[in-house]
Amino acid sequence: MNNKVAAEKSVEHLHHKTPIRIGAIIRYVILMVVALIMLYPIIWMIGATFKTNAEIFSSIGFWPSSFDFTPYIKGWETGTEFTFTTYFINTFEIVVPKVIFTLISTVFVSYGFARFNFPFKKILFSAMIATMFLPGVVKTIPMYLMWRNLGFLDTYVPLIAGTLFAQSAFNIFMLVQFMRGIPRDYDEAAMMDGCTSLQFLFRILLPIVKPALVTIGLLEFMGSMNDFMGPLIYISSVEKFPVSVALKMAMDTTSGGFNWNQIIAMSVISLLPSIILFFSASKQFIDGMSTGGLKG
Repeated sequence: MNNKVAAEKSVEHLHHKTPIRIGAIIRYVILMVVALIMLYPIIWMIGATFKTNAEIFSSIGFWPSSFDFTPYIKGWETGTEFTFTTYFINTFEIVVPKVIFTLISTVFVSYGFARFNFPFKKILFSAMIATMFLPGVVKTIPMYLMWRNLGFLDTYVPLIAGTLFAQSAFNIFMLVQFMRGIPRDYDEAAMMDGCTSLQFLFRILLPIVKPALVTIGLLEFMGSMNDFMGPLIYISSVEKFPVSVALKMAMDTTSGGFNWNQIIAMSVISLLPSIILFFSASKQFIDGMSTGGLKG
């Protein structure tokens, strides 16, 4: 009798779980289809690097008729006195300092707004937030004139200097929200143990807000890698071009029509650092975008 009751309960339990499993399978199938649709442009780009111009414009399929790595070789050589090695080195000479300076300046400015009281704090914070609604094109001409008068045109200084002063209001706002979400009890406990403000920042606060720092670093890295207008405005020497401008130059200097497979091949390679970095820190990035610090 007991065995019969147990069997009936087991069957009933399976009937309850079956709809849940079917629902989960449907959700995963839908997510996989959506993910494939979103990734298809990148997949197509990779396939297009092995195609001829005629094949690129005659088919939306990603699979090439043959695999030939010549576009990567010719594209890297560029047909000029400089290879893409030079342009990648130039790019990282801009990107790496920008990421480092952005993180340092954003941390200190956000720490001040989040944990200290000082005169006109609310007014200054509001003014900083207001700059998020200011179109970047508005400041292009004044900034160009300023750097021209200072004699820094055709250098990387105009592209990097702003990051020393926490120029991104979005980064500050996000990090301030993280820091405000950390209970004040931490501050009091640290002060009782003899921590100074800087010790509290580096030993306690920064490890907690690590997801936000990773998010800021990733956004700055990808934004700097893809920046086209900045280098185009301030850099005039070919040997100083980053990858973004070099790709456009490759299109402009091609005679007899574009070798699209070479240009796309170099575009794919230029995407690799951002893709590798993103997937290496994807968990921290998701945590940084979806949470706002600890809850008290």
